Amino acid sequence: MKSISRRNFIKRSSFAAATVALSARSWSQVAGANNDIRVAIIGLNGRGNAHMSGFKDMRGVRITALCDVDTEVLAGAMGKLQTEGSQIEGFTDIRKLLESKNVDAISIATPNHWHALGSIWGNQAGKDVYVEKPVSHNVFEGRKAVEAARKYNKIVQTGAQARSSEAVREAVQWVKAGNLGKIKIARGLCYKPRPSIGRVSAPPPIPASVNYDLWCGPAPMVPLHRSKLHYDWHWVWDTGNGDLGNQGVHQMDIARWFLGENELSPRVFSVGGRLGYIDDGETPNTMMIFHDYAKIPLIFEVRGLPEKSGSKQMDRYKNTSVGVIIECENGDMVITGDYRVATAYDKEMKQIKKFEGEGNHFENFITAVRSRKVSDLTNDILEGHLSAALCHTGNISYRVGKQSNPETIREAIKSDKGASETYGRMASHLEANGVDLEKTKATLGAVLKMDTKSEKFTNNPEANKLLTREYRKPFVVPDKV
Repeated sequence: MKSISRRNFIKRSSFAAATVALSARSWSQVAGANNDIRVAIIGLNGRGNAHMSGFKDMRGVRITALCDVDTEVLAGAMGKLQTEGSQIEGFTDIRKLLESKNVDAISIATPNHWHALGSIWGNQAGKDVYVEKPVSHNVFEGRKAVEAARKYNKIVQTGAQARSSEAVREAVQWVKAGNLGKIKIARGLCYKPRPSIGRVSAPPPIPASVNYDLWCGPAPMVPLHRSKLHYDWHWVWDTGNGDLGNQGVHQMDIARWFLGENELSPRVFSVGGRLGYIDDGETPNTMMIFHDYAKIPLIFEVRGLPEKSGSKQMDRYKNTSVGVIIECENGDMVITGDYRVATAYDKEMKQIKKFEGEGNHFENFITAVRSRKVSDLTNDILEGHLSAALCHTGNISYRVGKQSNPETIREAIKSDKGASETYGRMASHLEANGVDLEKTKATLGAVLKMDTKSEKFTNNPEANKLLTREYRKPFVVPDKV
């Protein structure tokens, strides 16, 4: 494709939506050890920029195509790479991109509701896939993404990069060796500022540069009910999974890694709400999730409000706001939110040992693409599915729960000591932000029991409905991939 100006690209951006039936046949062979691997990046806002930076200077790798449903975003990204001399094809429709014989692998950084379908379609088109976290918008499609990777013998990496961190890997091994005694609780924290997104009185217009049909994809194509299309989709159920499935899935993944659990939890419940303000968001900004594994519980906390009303600081618990705390008999292991440092403390929070080190998650993906060994991946799609699904089941518990007064909540969770303690701290946090839980009630999530083999709930038909969704044709995740 010839290099074109940003203005001309926008005028000519008619790569749009013709329905394309994707073949299971691969149009290209994976590049050999002495050949470049040709990568296409899909979704160019936010994490898409990190994907471009991660791949563009990597030896033996060429970015050959970019895709975004927003032509202004696409033109800007293409312009950056073209000024550096790259020959890039541009697409607004992922289906047209997947027909390209000039692409070996795709790297997906779209909104959550596109992750699993993009990965499945990529595998069916013969491409290896790097897909951002969470790898799915719901449990059903995450499992289908795993099945597609296996059926088509493709390399699929989850974009939760902590698995490539030397510090975290060594810390996991050190704790599992018993250096802090037995693990009592694995705890994930996502205390991250999430202010109100405001309210609109009428649906605002979709930006002229956006193909809204393609943007919605598998999700319902409904009028926009928030002021901003981009990013704030995280806080709406049709497209996002709240901060639990946004930032929190990283920490959920690390916590599960320490526990060594390779299935979903057999029992889960939650408490939370969108509290402290009223806006167009739907997902909780304050939440606790209790995954009741048979051996060790995994407790997760989400807080989007500051430490107290009027403050710009976030709460901290055991030296971290966004991180993982592995509480053991003889102390704690604390992993920071940037994944480069893990610190062991004794019971008095005195430092015992510190682990430091990074890793290159994009390079790990390319290594596995070349070797064709799933075992070379630090975060295979199966790991990504399980960690994302733990977020989804926590959210489902909330969505089928009911608003309750504080005494009812305390009574319902009193048999789980860790949950009671966590709720107590959460209630104090909300009080510091002027939230009276007697007047503005939190939601007591349903206690959900799961058959971990079928990944279906056994005690709540309404909850089972939320394990999947009604897909909008032709953007359908199939029962059989």
